Amino acid sequence: MVDVQLLGPVELSVGGHVVEVGPPQRRTVMAALAADVGRPVAVDVVIERVWGTRAPNGARAAVHAHVARIRRMCEQAAETAREPLRVVRRSGGYLLEARQDQVDVYRFRQLIDQARAVERSDPARAARLLGDALGLWRADPLSGLRGQWAARMREAWRRQRQDAAVGWARAELRLGDPASVIGPLTGLLGEYPLAEPLAEALMRALHHTGRSAEALDCYAAVRERLAEELGTDPGVALRQLHQAILRGHRSESASRPKPPMQPPSAVARAGERPAQLPMAVRGFTGRDEELARLAAILASAEGESAAVVISAVSGMAGVGKTALAVHWARRVAGAFPDGQLYVNLRGFDPQGAAVPLTEAVRGFLDAFGVRPERVPPGLEAQVGLYRSLLAGRRMIVVLDNARDEEQVRPLLPGAVGCMALVTSRNRLTGLAVTEGAHLLAVDSLSPDAARDVLAERLGAGRVAAEPEAVADIVASCAGLPLALAVVAARAAVQPRRPLRALADELRQAGGPLDALDGGEEASQVRAVFSWSYSALSTGAARMFRLLALHPGPDVGQAAAAALAGVSPERARGLLSELTGGHLLVEHVPERYTFHDLLRVYAGELAAAYDGERVRRAALHRMMDHYLHTARAADVLVTPQPHPVATGPAAPGSHVEEPADYGQARAWLVAEHAVLLEIVRQPPPDFDGHVWRLVTVLTSFLDRHGYWQALLAAGRSALAAARREGDLAGQAGSYRGLGLALDRLKRPGPAREHYLRALELFGTLGSDAGQARTHQHLSRMSGAQGRPRQALEHAYRSLEHYRTAGDRAGQAAALNHIGWRQANLGDHLGALAHCEQALQLAHEAGDVDGQAHILDSLGYIHHHLGRYQQAVGCYRQAAQLFRATGERHSEAACLLCLGDTHHSAHQFDAARDAWTRALSLTGELGLPDDDSPRAEILDRLSSAATSGRPSGHIPVRPQ
Repeated sequence: MVDVQLLGPVELSVGGHVVEVGPPQRRTVMAALAADVGRPVAVDVVIERVWGTRAPNGARAAVHAHVARIRRMCEQAAETAREPLRVVRRSGGYLLEARQDQVDVYRFRQLIDQARAVERSDPARAARLLGDALGLWRADPLSGLRGQWAARMREAWRRQRQDAAVGWARAELRLGDPASVIGPLTGLLGEYPLAEPLAEALMRALHHTGRSAEALDCYAAVRERLAEELGTDPGVALRQLHQAILRGHRSESASRPKPPMQPPSAVARAGERPAQLPMAVRGFTGRDEELARLAAILASAEGESAAVVISAVSGMAGVGKTALAVHWARRVAGAFPDGQLYVNLRGFDPQGAAVPLTEAVRGFLDAFGVRPERVPPGLEAQVGLYRSLLAGRRMIVVLDNARDEEQVRPLLPGAVGCMALVTSRNRLTGLAVTEGAHLLAVDSLSPDAARDVLAERLGAGRVAAEPEAVADIVASCAGLPLALAVVAARAAVQPRRPLRALADELRQAGGPLDALDGGEEASQVRAVFSWSYSALSTGAARMFRLLALHPGPDVGQAAAAALAGVSPERARGLLSELTGGHLLVEHVPERYTFHDLLRVYAGELAAAYDGERVRRAALHRMMDHYLHTARAADVLVTPQPHPVATGPAAPGSHVEEPADYGQARAWLVAEHAVLLEIVRQPPPDFDGHVWRLVTVLTSFLDRHGYWQALLAAGRSALAAARREGDLAGQAGSYRGLGLALDRLKRPGPAREHYLRALELFGTLGSDAGQARTHQHLSRMSGAQGRPRQALEHAYRSLEHYRTAGDRAGQAAALNHIGWRQANLGDHLGALAHCEQALQLAHEAGDVDGQAHILDSLGYIHHHLGRYQQAVGCYRQAAQLFRATGERHSEAACLLCLGDTHHSAHQFDAARDAWTRALSLTGELGLPDDDSPRAEILDRLSSAATSGRPSGHIPVRPQ
């Protein structure tokens, strides 16, 4: 069968094999004809659809040329499939001659019409027909095409899809299968966030499956978006459904037994749809057979009860496994509406730094929106949570660059409807034996396919003009896409240079290195690299070599400048030269990474041409860049008068100076994976940098819930400090280890490490160190139900902070004291301490501290009956919590704000604050039986039933 596909990228499908139509203009011409299949389309109309009202000179000739190519393509497709499909000339235009059901958008409409005809007599068949119609959508219609006509058609078809989705959901609800529609509707609402009928259908499905709280979250999110973007409230139907769910929620939740553990849907943020696939590979071609095989594997699994489809793609380095996997995953993304997960496992990293399982799993949990407090401490539990989150979803998981089966197995989904796509240089036969994986070996490209790659990148005319030179280039590249990409990149920047000259240069390329030992193909790749490297400017060549010293997984512009010892402005130009030559990849804006083979090659060049002193100086600049910038960021995130001593940075380190809290936090978020990699595999003789780096990272890792990483980093830091014989480093490492163990619910070992830190800080006479450790002990004692012991540690902390002259620390200690006093009933004493704390936090510029102190003051004023003062404090605290990204604290603060409004008989304001808090707890993934979410639901249910909450509502305990 031959089909024209418009509901996604414009493509031809011949017997299930996708045929690329060509560049965007040709795809637009194809779409212009297919949208009116069976009817002639005037050439002027085609021109308007392609270029709009400002067509260039030569547009008519271009249309004729594109139609000629499309006609040949259709004739070949029709001959293969033995079905009619051809483009014929008609008066003044062209006509695509085919059945309407050969164009997917027409088949989509036919299925919808058939469903409407039987929706009353046969609702089950109507649901199936609508499901089939929705299944035709592979991606956004006319993907990649620009222009007003494409935009108009895209918008019209989107509305038809929304209507079909709502009809399908209603049909499934009538059939008693609400669970099946939740995943697809969640994805659609993410695409069309203002579509109230979709929101209504999703809320009904959630409510009918016992997930009423998530239905309320959905309403709150839609209401907020409508207010922000359109300035309107939800329509009558949606408001009535919201009230019905609120009225029914209390009785439902009371009648249902509480689950023994949190359901995954309550742990992940509502509406979170991971989309982790890297950018598409430009000019991907030449893998029709492999793509067809993957399509057949996926098709064979449709309708089966197999838990998961696993495809293991293997092949030598540089053969294009990642490009194939990413291209395929993007192509079939529409079949997996709940999202895509991706991780580069770095199984063959030249430095041996494979991604730890803890880091890979945590990356997936972050993609699902699991908040730090909900991540289980143990690795086995984290893997279990990850697999539970996949249950009931249709997702594709790409596990790229795996070392072996054992690295992959814990990351394989176990959910019906999911697909895992694994790439490796090794043939993972163990997965085939035990997990039933389908093995797919990827070989070098054939000469014809390699020629197509060059034609895609350089233009068909240039390639066709020099067939012998192209044949020599293809032979020199051994059919490896990586080598072809490198050659094409150089040829593209020299458009007037004959390809024969490039082919001759490539054939003569060579050098003193044998970097890629591995047979003829690897030797030829080395020659391509050597040839491309020889064309670099001196500065770019030096940067290429020295970047091999970077630990990965990627590098920013400033760090690259530090390594090379050049200015950031100069580094920008050198990085552009390297990416232009395809020797480096800018995988996200201003973040660069190597292919493994290129990293090996660069490393061997560095060893050959850059002496030990040069390499060590480059490492020193890089280490100083990261340490001093991290220290500057930490001081802004956690104000302190005596940050860790670092000494002056080496010249050329290009230390960055974040301007404010937001910039500091953004830098730490972007670079923390690199910093942890440095700590995990530090270069020799940089022990002082290692323990200092962990010291300045501790607060960030703690606040973002990276406690396993903090534990591992703390152990590396302690070992480094011991090797260096530095007591300050050991004391700080014990404090960080105690904090990690404390957060991981291991209070016994945590206390031992805290006490060891106190002992060492005391020996050193470090008041700042003792103060922070007592602060940790105060919080831990309070959490263990020992308020007086917590108060004692808080006083000790204050004493040391005062001696150290740390205003932000004093503010934190005073707030701890005030909070503990309030818990013990001494509200006036608490007020005095917290007001003093707020003044000190203002003076120190500690935004995070101000938020927590204002929250304490709101609590104290409420209990003193000063409701207006309490409202003011809570509002300021909520704003600051939002600014610092502490959403859980913001939700708890909004709950208390609502309670205070209620006590002041401001019932509408109370309901509004609680609704905002409920929306936040949904984003954070709090289950219904967790505080403060359970309290919020209780209050809103009461308000919905009686119009206003009745009885005394206590302020949250702590």
